[in-house]
Amino acid sequence: MEGMSRSPPAGSYSNGHHHKLLGGGTAQRDHFRSRRSRQSGVTRVSSGQQETEAPPPCTDFDKAYFQSYSHVGIHEEMIKDRVRTETYKTAILQHQSYIQGKVVVDVGCGTGILSIFCAQAGAKRVYAVDASEIALQANEVVKANNLSDTVIVLHGRVEDVQIDEEVDVIVSEWMGYMLLYESMLGSVIVARDRWLRPGGLILPSNAVLYMAPVTHPDRYAESIDFWRNVYGIDMSPIMPLAKQCAFEEPSVETISGENVLTWPHVVKHVDCYTITLQELESVTTNFKFQSMMRAPFHGFAFWFDVEFCGPAAENDAPSSESTKSNPRRKRANPSEALVLSTAPEDPPTHWQQTMIYFYDPIEVEQDQVIDGKVTLTQSKENARFMNIHLEYASGGRSFVKECVLR
Repeated sequence: MEGMSRSPPAGSYSNGHHHKLLGGGTAQRDHFRSRRSRQSGVTRVSSGQQETEAPPPCTDFDKAYFQSYSHVGIHEEMIKDRVRTETYKTAILQHQSYIQGKVVVDVGCGTGILSIFCAQAGAKRVYAVDASEIALQANEVVKANNLSDTVIVLHGRVEDVQIDEEVDVIVSEWMGYMLLYESMLGSVIVARDRWLRPGGLILPSNAVLYMAPVTHPDRYAESIDFWRNVYGIDMSPIMPLAKQCAFEEPSVETISGENVLTWPHVVKHVDCYTITLQELESVTTNFKFQSMMRAPFHGFAFWFDVEFCGPAAENDAPSSESTKSNPRRKRANPSEALVLSTAPEDPPTHWQQTMIYFYDPIEVEQDQVIDGKVTLTQSKENARFMNIHLEYASGGRSFVKECVLR
């Protein structure tokens, strides 16, 4: 979704979120303004469609999440991420033949920039959907660019707004930290199952979440070893508290390829044409690494790639049945796919990498095995939060790390 609060600059770190809430990350920072269906020209399209089931209720957590996107600074940071924004623009232009003269829905449109890219690519009609108050500004942006006849801004949740026609293309910037944080992919799935015609296009089409063991002595020295000698005073008694404060929860920061101890492991492959809401509730994978060097092992890093491929064939289109029977859709020309990567060795993005640090490093030798299991689960308290359960072993010792990305 276009929108995020300020993440730390490269080289710094934050126990924060992709699309973090402003004001210290407090979900209840502001009162909740009720969603308005018709304001400042913002339209809700209704139809006589029969809804098979009532949409899930909009919780207070959802309202706080949507409210956090009303701040223009969130969208400014997203748009200024040139890797992210220019890759999306390139992907839209590369798929212009699928977009020109067609109907598009932009899920989580934010300020409407991706919707406008689609209109510039020749879309017949673009439904720009956003539950945040930023939809009001998006509508003004559309007017300012003389695109009101093409781009229709819908202020509301994907689960609630009505579109009375099938769409040919879904575009969305839904990725959160660790790819799945925020659960916004669920909104893309809902849009796909409600509106996408057989053989339609989804951008991005695939995503892969990776993890790898890392060494980061500088980070440990800055946060922990600092307390050993502070202006000549031994403040080491503070170190246990410092470890807890620095490493208890996931940390979003930028590392380099030099920090990574070995080749990454695929935690989850996401096929946007077939993935189900149930698959997002919990993801588990077993991993086994072999360190390429002798170094202190400080924790695990997570990052992701997304891929922009062409649509499925007409007879391989997503549907409620095909998503159950065809768990892995065949990619269209994968060698030609455009990729947006948040890997440590690639140009930095606002997503950076998500780090899970240990309180104390483990010394590993070259070729030493690191194995275990990781489980990522949507929080029962708030499905937009992610519970992380890590079991890992190396050198004959076993450990467990649990934390929450919130």
